Amino acid sequence: MNAKFSTKQAPIKLYRNPLSGHCHRVELMLAFLNLPYKTIDLDMMNGAHKAPDYLTISPFGQVPAIDDNGTTLSDSNAIITYLEKKYNDGYEWMPQDPIQAAEVQRWLSVAAGEIAYGPCSVRLVKLFGMDINYDVAKQKTDALFSILEPLLKNRDFLAGAKITLADVAGYSYISHVPEGGVSLEPYPAIKAWLDRIEKHPGFVGMERSPIPDVA
Repeated sequence: MNAKFSTKQAPIKLYRNPLSGHCHRVELMLAFLNLPYKTIDLDMMNGAHKAPDYLTISPFGQVPAIDDNGTTLSDSNAIITYLEKKYNDGYEWMPQDPIQAAEVQRWLSVAAGEIAYGPCSVRLVKLFGMDINYDVAKQKTDALFSILEPLLKNRDFLAGAKITLADVAGYSYISHVPEGGVSLEPYPAIKAWLDRIEKHPGFVGMERSPIPDVA
């Protein structure tokens, strides 16, 4: 158990949809930090994420959210940053060096931008039937991967030689992009990067969903 977490404290509550990559991003950080946590799956089909008590935790009615013994936060990138700042046990998931820290922050922005509008969106269409332009999302995914593949041929992780918050933020939707009808077979460097993350101590995966037929 992480030395900064008191054994007298209750587990961190993680409010989630178990098939959400945003939620898995937080669960992955909790696992990597070896923090005790309890998942609470919201019945979003019946509006549990819009219930008044939940809106006090997540004002925009979104998942994930956490309750860390009275400290409540929403937004996956905000949560993993909070967890790293409060509970990291010496390892720099967010480097102190200004240039390296900026590099990690850049990838957190990519997770909220290009990854959300690319790999996340193709999966939302195929898995959940969301009303999103699939062709545009697929183009954004291809464009992202055309940048990631050569980058990851020359470095082990997104922000350099060591795993950081950048990789935690980027992993889930890229790993599960085949569920959005996009194959990872043309991208051996990306696949090798995913494998390195999965071998990091404490890794926990997200439930796999069926891969759709691709015309």
